[in-house]
Amino acid sequence: MPQFVIERDMPGVGGLGPDELKGASQTSCTVLRDLGPEIQWVHSYVTDDKIFCVYRAPSEDLIRRHAETAGFPANRISQVRATIDPTTAE
Repeated sequence: MPQFVIERDMPGVGGLGPDELKGASQTSCTVLRDLGPEIQWVHSYVTDDKIFCVYRAPSEDLIRRHAETAGFPANRISQVRATIDPTTAE
C-alpha cells in the first residue's frame, strides 16, 4: 500500500502537553476507525510548529478526507517513493 508523509502547519504544537497530544491522537483514531482499514496511521513527528505524519492509504484523497473529518490541516501530502537509511550505503 502506498505510504504518505503529511505536513501539518500547527503553530505552537510543540508546546502541547501529553493530555492534549493524547486527545488529538484519539480524534485521529476515531476518524480512522470510521474510514475503515484501508487507511493506517504509522506514526508522527511533533516539532515546534508542525507535525509530520506517516500514513498508509490507497490514495491522497483518503488522506485528505481523514484530515478534513478530524479537523487537522494537511498542508502538504507527499507520497513516499523510497525509504533509505544507513544500511542503504552498504
